Amino acid sequence: MINKIIDSVAEAISAVKDGSTVMIGGFGEAGSPIELIHALIDHGAKDLTVVSNNTGSGNVGLAALIANRQVKKMICSFPRTANSTVFPELYTAGEIELELVPQGTLAERIRAGGAGIPAFYTATSVNTPLAEGKEARVFNGVEYVMEYGLVADVALVKSEKADRYGNLLYHATARNFGPIMCTAAKNTIVQTKKIVEAGAIDPEIVVTPGIFVNGVIEINNPAHESELVAAELHYPW
Repeated sequence: MINKIIDSVAEAISAVKDGSTVMIGGFGEAGSPIELIHALIDHGAKDLTVVSNNTGSGNVGLAALIANRQVKKMICSFPRTANSTVFPELYTAGEIELELVPQGTLAERIRAGGAGIPAFYTATSVNTPLAEGKEARVFNGVEYVMEYGLVADVALVKSEKADRYGNLLYHATARNFGPIMCTAAKNTIVQTKKIVEAGAIDPEIVVTPGIFVNGVIEINNPAHESELVAAELHYPW
């Protein structure tokens, strides 16, 4: 019997090793798997390359992971956002690497990686510093820059509902990068607000099929990043 339910966040995060590439879902707070990220801090894996939309806020979640010196490189679109201080300070000090990727290109690089597409061409970034050192070609009189697909060792994703097979549903915009990250990682771990019985999710509305998911853990009262930041909390507590 297929059963991908995991009982503890420590067990869930055990697949992450030193030097792993980790995709972390979330568009700011929306869809950010806070509990899994905090478990990764407790786990202690270091020298990580993290692929995410941004670099976190305050001193919780992804920002706390970075502050704990576990991330050697960020691949993201928004390294500096409201309440983001940890990454900018470390980057300015030369203590962390950054690969800046336009948001649409980041999404397509992840999607391509999950689809087994090694590279593609896009007009985004042409004649900008982001195109320096990259292959360019002209198609039908228009210049394009080549970008590589992205894959990861582990993806950490947040969903609204899951079953024991790993089939997932998301809540509104909290879906964001989740579905494509699930396809692009060797090992996808999902924290979900509710685990339902097998067959309780209509197959016609499944967003991420369980074949792309390795484990799910129920976190029925997940933390909200904005509330933690507003309370000026720091993780580890």
